[in-house]
Amino acid sequence: MSKYDVFHNKEMELKKKMRRLGIFEKDIKEQFTRSSKPGGQNVNKVSSCVVLVHVPTGLMVKCQSQRSQGQNRHTARFLLVHKLEHQIKTDELKIRQDKALKKRQNRKRPKILKEHILEEKHKKSEKKYMRRKIHLQDIDV
Repeated sequence: MSKYDVFHNKEMELKKKMRRLGIFEKDIKEQFTRSSKPGGQNVNKVSSCVVLVHVPTGLMVKCQSQRSQGQNRHTARFLLVHKLEHQIKTDELKIRQDKALKKRQNRKRPKILKEHILEEKHKKSEKKYMRRKIHLQDIDV
């Protein structure tokens, strides 16, 4: 298996993942800039740094890890897919947690707990009643 076959297989896997997540090439804005890391003449002359922006979500990825623009494009797409996948998973988890919280909040309380809560409420109301100001009209003379 040659280097080309390995790269081609990785590229196909990435495209499948993008299709599965609903990421389309038309939604990705791609820019090429010069790298800002040390690297001598190659870095100063060639725009090998890739900046990808996923327009619907606003996620941005910048990749300048390789000297080759093609490799940076692939790595940047991989990172973008990874970020979007992570964001989708966190959103789903948050929705599940919110549903579970609502379910816990709305469940029926045991009878003993209800009685205890009412008892505490009565105690608090008695305290407040005892702290109130006494007006002359309230006193029976």
